[in-house]
Amino acid sequence: MKKLLFQFDTDSHPSVFDTVVAYDGGADHVIGHGGLTPANVGGLVDGCIFTRAPKDKKNTAIFIGGSNMKAGQQLLEAVQQHFFPGFQVSVMLDSNGSNTTAAAAVARIATSTGLTGKKAVILAGTGPVGQRAAAMMALEGAEVSITSRHIFNAEKACFAMKERFNVDLTPVEAADLEARAAAIQDANIVLATGAAGVELLKPEHWQHLPHLEVLADANATPPVGIGGTEVMDKGQLRHGKVIWGAIGFGALKLALHRACIGKLFTDNKQVLDAEVIFQLAKQMA
Repeated sequence: MKKLLFQFDTDSHPSVFDTVVAYDGGADHVIGHGGLTPANVGGLVDGCIFTRAPKDKKNTAIFIGGSNMKAGQQLLEAVQQHFFPGFQVSVMLDSNGSNTTAAAAVARIATSTGLTGKKAVILAGTGPVGQRAAAMMALEGAEVSITSRHIFNAEKACFAMKERFNVDLTPVEAADLEARAAAIQDANIVLATGAAGVELLKPEHWQHLPHLEVLADANATPPVGIGGTEVMDKGQLRHGKVIWGAIGFGALKLALHRACIGKLFTDNKQVLDAEVIFQLAKQMA
């Protein structure tokens, strides 16, 4: 029986990246639907859950993507509301690659230093990857701050993660290089999750910090987010700090994404959101 993955995207056009990884992860066919909302997804879910016998439902799965994590979370909840005993399929949420990217980054950081009790700063952390990475670190016992150019956005991100994961994060306004440098003065861990091609720190801002242990940068587009690091860095030691670049931990992200797709087809009751995906990442790191 064919393994069918239905790609439910909150954007107008389903992500090509997610489609490619879905095939590489073991799906036989990927069927994409764009522009989905809680209001219009019901019929598609019904088509997934009513068409195959109970023993065959594991061969149908749903992947929720799109650029908006909040919209993705709402879509996940709406999809699950249509399930009932005996009529459900496995489902995964990875809007903007946020869960798999964040999980891979944090898992790699955790191989370089313990997280419990450490001070971590997520630079430009109000996007999907930054928010999820902050929550994952906090769940592991780190003391986490999220920076943004505007305090309102940082506060909004911290509130969203408190609401979703019940973790306490600290919002920090850091509008320029000097402010971001000040924000990491006492940090043990720094993860940059800013927009592509935006330099968030200069080399001199981190190279001599005595408490800093690990740096990771999710930006693969020149210039990198953290000056003095490279996208290919894979646990390199520079100035006494362990460095992870976007491609350096990106291999784990892709392997994790593919593994999650494969896991969807093991039975019809999988729900792969941040917590499950992060646990898998730690096993694979």
